[in-house]
Amino acid sequence: MVRRRIPRPRPRPRLVAVAAALAVLVGAGTWTAVARDDGPSVRSSQQTLQTDGARIDTTYFTAGDKDSRRPAVLIGHGFGGSKDDVRGQAEDLARDGYAVLTWSARGFGRSSGKIGLNDPEAEVADVSKLIDWLAKRPEVRLDADGDPRVGLTGASYGGAVSLLAAGHDHRVDAIAPRITYWNLADALFPDGVFKRLWAGMFVSSGGGCDSFEERLCAMYERVAVAGEPDADAVRLLAERSPSAVGKKIKAPALIVQGQSDSLFPLGQADAMAQAIGDNGAPVAVDWIAGGHDGGDMETGRINARIGDWFDRYLKDDQGTDTGPAFRVTRTGGVDSTDGRATLRGASGTAYPGLDGDERTGRAVGLREGGKKDTQKFENPAGGNPPSISAVPGLGGSLAELSALGVGGLAAEFPGQFARFDSAPLPRDLRITGAPTVRVRLKADREEAVLFGKVYDVGPDGTEQVLPAQLVAPVRVDGAKAGKDVELTLPAIDHEVQAGHRLRLVLSATDLGYASPAEPAAYTVTLGGDLRVPTAPGVTAAAAPLPAWVWILPLAGAALALGLLLTARRRGAHPPPDPELADVPLRITDLSKKYGRKSDPSDQYAVKDLSFSVEKGQVLGLLGPNGAGKTTTLRMLMGLISPDGGRIRVFGHAISPGAPVLSRVGSFVEGAGFLPHLSGRENLELYWRATGRPAEDAHLDEALEIAGLGDALTRAVRTYSQGMRQRLAIAQAMLGLPDLLILDEPTNGLDPPQIREMREVMIRYAAQGRTVIVSSHLLAEVEQTCTHLVVMDRGRLVQAGEVAEIVGSGKTLLVSTAEPIGDAIVEKVDALPGVGSATAADGGLLVRLDGAPVPQLLAELLRLEVPVTGVGPHRRLEDAFLNLIGA
Repeated sequence: MVRRRIPRPRPRPRLVAVAAALAVLVGAGTWTAVARDDGPSVRSSQQTLQTDGARIDTTYFTAGDKDSRRPAVLIGHGFGGSKDDVRGQAEDLARDGYAVLTWSARGFGRSSGKIGLNDPEAEVADVSKLIDWLAKRPEVRLDADGDPRVGLTGASYGGAVSLLAAGHDHRVDAIAPRITYWNLADALFPDGVFKRLWAGMFVSSGGGCDSFEERLCAMYERVAVAGEPDADAVRLLAERSPSAVGKKIKAPALIVQGQSDSLFPLGQADAMAQAIGDNGAPVAVDWIAGGHDGGDMETGRINARIGDWFDRYLKDDQGTDTGPAFRVTRTGGVDSTDGRATLRGASGTAYPGLDGDERTGRAVGLREGGKKDTQKFENPAGGNPPSISAVPGLGGSLAELSALGVGGLAAEFPGQFARFDSAPLPRDLRITGAPTVRVRLKADREEAVLFGKVYDVGPDGTEQVLPAQLVAPVRVDGAKAGKDVELTLPAIDHEVQAGHRLRLVLSATDLGYASPAEPAAYTVTLGGDLRVPTAPGVTAAAAPLPAWVWILPLAGAALALGLLLTARRRGAHPPPDPELADVPLRITDLSKKYGRKSDPSDQYAVKDLSFSVEKGQVLGLLGPNGAGKTTTLRMLMGLISPDGGRIRVFGHAISPGAPVLSRVGSFVEGAGFLPHLSGRENLELYWRATGRPAEDAHLDEALEIAGLGDALTRAVRTYSQGMRQRLAIAQAMLGLPDLLILDEPTNGLDPPQIREMREVMIRYAAQGRTVIVSSHLLAEVEQTCTHLVVMDRGRLVQAGEVAEIVGSGKTLLVSTAEPIGDAIVEKVDALPGVGSATAADGGLLVRLDGAPVPQLLAELLRLEVPVTGVGPHRRLEDAFLNLIGA
């Protein structure tokens, strides 16, 4: 299949207006004005619009000159919300020169009527009457009598009505739908499988079944009881979907869709982009980080882009840059101040679709080590216990768990799934789109349901992450005789690191969906490789190389040479202590004072610090800003001299140029490399500058531990931030030093790269060496380190094993929508595999004693606990704050 390239946005001919009946305004309301320093004051008025079968509550916003005509914008709200949710965006657009009208849809806010799920004869007709009203406003620009210049935007439910209005009313001139659906039947019944949890949330957030039109309520109850949709249910939702009028949507469309979205995944946006683009309309697609499952909605950036889109197509501002035809948000590092993943954008001149670039896509084999390509598994009676992928409302928590290396809550139960692994990938692989695979399914029943997902599996084969927590269901008829099935797996944008594996899992159940209640036996045979789409034309803009990238390597070489010469000139060092010959580090009564040594008022950066580190340990050096951590490391590396106390490394005293420093490797944040040289050439150059023999570098061993793979032969300027960081770690490991010191090694890394860095440190220490790491990421330190030293105001607060400081056990914080009663707490406490459960602010603290996290989540949902989030209880953070008294 050849993917058509969607054109860059361009102007379209203005449509001819058609008069429409004017609705009746009831109660003009009171005008108010809101002032702000960065623009004109906004005037607003509230009024009620009487339509057929409902009273629609609206607010109208304008700013600036009352006599000038301007384009209009309608903003819809999300399901379960009201017009108040979009007030901020409305005021901003008003200040930017638009007349803005917001409204609460039928059944929401102060509007009356039954919820019709954007019924063309109800909610969509209401929008046309709102446009009629705008056409009568003296400050609204007209293209013809009764035809205002108007755009629509909104998220989720409001995004869908934007699309529907553009298909039903030719007067709509531009649209910007966000995280919404193209076909609601496909969204709630994907491939004929009932998305039961999301459907139930739809009904409950709408106020219950009685709040909906009678047809919709009856349909939901019928499908919920049967566990699968019938033809009437599919037809009813399809008729109320934008896809029903897809050929009539010709307004320029900015399509914003969420990557963390199991309700309306990226496939919904792909369908609307292709359909609207086929109509000849300008289309741009933007994949944001968040979605209905949580995450960063990038509200500020997206609102600004929508403003630019409307400036171009409503104000006819030809000079406005509407952005690239395709943009995707990717994680681009970790903010050292709060440990949060930062975001960066990648873009392309054409939307690649979900098939990616067929010329550069990858075929990944799934028969590692000659394993069988035929596997058997079962669907349990009643579909319980179910496998877990995405859980509505918990996306943010699941993403956090994955980022911390817990792997999220995605899990399968033994005997209920087939698993096929690839070999370790030889190089990094960026998946952009929907992977596909062909399998042959045979069952002991005519009908079967499968759930496909692709994991990113770490080098050890156990740590696995499900990108975006997404799964793809498929219903197979005629499975008893055996049937070939082409599976389209969830669309994602995810980078798989070199050395990781791809794991295809086909499960019989999933918590978010309805599975057949009858037990069944399945046999699955692989029909080929996993086809993985890529989009090499989608690239992130490279940051300019600062001067220090060139200067630091030369300065480092000069420093190394200076230290070498200094060492030769210095006199004899204090004699070594033979009793400490096997102790990597012993610090005794160490002090460092800034200012004149004779002045007692000067502050100590480090005061009477003592601790030791043994072989094989990964020691975390913790403390708030100003605790003396960096000063301690600088003294340890011989860069500054202490005012008192002793530092012994393998029994030898430390001072500038001490020979024992050859057994110490260190990494300081901000290592620079020559960008035109390859990674290997940079390391070889650095080692030559030390003056030590080439055979002592152990270059290959250091590179194997760092896990850079084939990237070593590429120029460093092509490296990602994570690869540069690993190259810097490899530089610190040259010579395989017995003591490795790392200062903030995870700065600038995204969550998968942080996991990889953790594996590097653990592997290095596992060979009998010692690692000291200073970091602000407490959760990462807790997972990586075996021992801790906590400092505050230059003094030792506590030292010991991690378990001693933070307490043993695996404790989770379960956030809930409302306080939990004692009866529920007791039931959770009595669950098998749960050590204890206690009420806490905002939810429950659950200490696990054998139960896996997915099992706990399934039991909580069974007990109808209103879970809003599940995450690790930050025990180290609590202990740290308690120790430093903050």
